Amino acid sequence: MNFVLVQSPKSRSAFTLLEILIAVVCFAIVLTAINGVFYSGLKLRNRSAASLEKSLPLAQALMIIKRDLLNLAAPSTNNNALAGPLQSTPTGTGAQTQPRFGSLQGAAASAGGSSGIAGQISPDFYTLSAVLDEQDPWPMIQKVSYLLVDSTNRNALGKDLMRAVTRNLLPVSGITEDPVQQLLLPDVSEVTFTYHDGTQWQETWDSTTSTPKLPLAIKVAIQLASEGSATLAAPIELVVPITVVAPTNSSGVTQ
Repeated sequence: MNFVLVQSPKSRSAFTLLEILIAVVCFAIVLTAINGVFYSGLKLRNRSAASLEKSLPLAQALMIIKRDLLNLAAPSTNNNALAGPLQSTPTGTGAQTQPRFGSLQGAAASAGGSSGIAGQISPDFYTLSAVLDEQDPWPMIQKVSYLLVDSTNRNALGKDLMRAVTRNLLPVSGITEDPVQQLLLPDVSEVTFTYHDGTQWQETWDSTTSTPKLPLAIKVAIQLASEGSATLAAPIELVVPITVVAPTNSSGVTQ
């Protein structure tokens, strides 16, 4: 008798519907987690970029102010010298209690009037911070003052901090040139300068009567404007030591 061996067909393995549903749910959970991490990182990146972009103008403004103050020129006792006095309360202001800024000269000084630029909130600083180039035939010394003026941006929170620079300090025929104004920082509500005499901070300074002629340090406090805040943040303070030695005799000449 002959026997024939019949092989049964191989059984085929496959995913059940339940297994597919579980895999889809797990995949959806993983995608949701990845999506949350991605968008959280994107929001953090945007906030960091916005914060950095907002802080750059402030850092640049502080750097420029620091450079101007670090390079102050010693005020000369010679009226024909390039470097004038450092006066936040110029001669001729009488009984004024508030600092008045700008150089007073000639009849304006004797009459007690004030000069300077509209919105000026600092003395005239004679500083060696100018950059020499082939285009401008001026020396390294320049006169710098700081202004707080209304912003031209209708959405501004505060005023604009400006830097007024005069390069030509020996004009021909006494014709003075208007200073060049540069925008340093927008949205500023207040800027104050105080001067350390070695013992305490003074609100005003006059190198023609003070001893020493220059303060040992100058502190700049910048109050930024804020939107919808009941309490203002603490002002940003910059303290710059003054290391230049001013001449004390009448024959001293700025080098």
